[in-house]
Amino acid sequence: MKNGAVKVLIGFIIGAVSVGGYAIAIPNNVPVVKACIDNKTKALYASTNGSCAKGRSAIDIGATGANVKSIAQLVSPSVVSIEVTALAGNGTGSGSIYKSTSSLSYIITNNHVIENAASSGKIEVELNNGDIYTASIVGRNSEYDLAVISINKGNLPEIPRGNSASLAIGDVVIAFGSPLGLSGTVTSGIVSALNRPVTTGSTTAESYMDAIQTDAAINPGNSGGPLVDSQGRAVGVNSAIATLGSSFGPSGNIGLGFSIPFNQAIRIADELIATGKSTKPFLGISFDPTFTGNGAKIAIITPGQAADKAGLSVGMIVKSIDGFKVNDAVSAIVRIRSHAPGDQTIMVVETTAGVSKTFNITLGSSPALP
Repeated sequence: MKNGAVKVLIGFIIGAVSVGGYAIAIPNNVPVVKACIDNKTKALYASTNGSCAKGRSAIDIGATGANVKSIAQLVSPSVVSIEVTALAGNGTGSGSIYKSTSSLSYIITNNHVIENAASSGKIEVELNNGDIYTASIVGRNSEYDLAVISINKGNLPEIPRGNSASLAIGDVVIAFGSPLGLSGTVTSGIVSALNRPVTTGSTTAESYMDAIQTDAAINPGNSGGPLVDSQGRAVGVNSAIATLGSSFGPSGNIGLGFSIPFNQAIRIADELIATGKSTKPFLGISFDPTFTGNGAKIAIITPGQAADKAGLSVGMIVKSIDGFKVNDAVSAIVRIRSHAPGDQTIMVVETTAGVSKTFNITLGSSPALP
């Protein structure tokens, strides 16, 4: 496999010890600032003098890092455990409460967590307080490994939303989830890399991830749970880890975890909630799977679609997209999938004559696979 593209597995093994309701990895002492958390909505408010209004509680937020205990108190009420029972196989995972009305709550998770129950089976959601509700699938997107489920329980605390585009390598992040059903598990680490091309799933149903790489421990059951920043705002959906393989011993966390950027998850979740379906950007290119050089070689162009309209042709080799080097077809697909339909992208290619040429392309839209 070429440098930069990672194929990961979604099977894990872990042991954990829970203390005080949370399994927490606490970083070194860092400077903190005072803030207030609304006791009902869990919304976060600044505090200039450390005092809080009635109905709000004081917490500490890391100024240059994160106070994991405070972040756990802020975020955990918005994190759920998911259990799937189906003929195709049972499983567990995690999710975060994305939207909540007076009678209904929508939860973001991974498609691979709930897909076995897509045709038949049962999905149960356990809230932070231990209450359990039967869930329904609102919509799925296997190509981004995202799904939205809902429960008939309203007025639940929504996960605070962050901006995954503002992340930088070295930023402190905290992962939430229920590894092996151990709800309330919290681990911390840093952003190890950004824009990591990652694929998961089978060759017939692959998901492509423009991943946030982190060394915060992600293990089985963490899938679908939130990755949050140092202010407790969701910046990712924990999805997979790299493993050494069975010949190296039990599969588990080795400090290489991957999360789907939350900005991407928001777009897809909103579409799924609105219509039950979602879209993906469409370039209208198929790449040559036998090409072994640097870049991604164009094998097929769909007439009338974005690439054809822009003037690309078969035989050209894509070298970079939006300034990101393209090592192979996977990295090219991931860069395109990081966009939304209608976005513009800048592509540098090598023509069949060996000349470098730049194209400005407006991406089309195509239905994403459930």
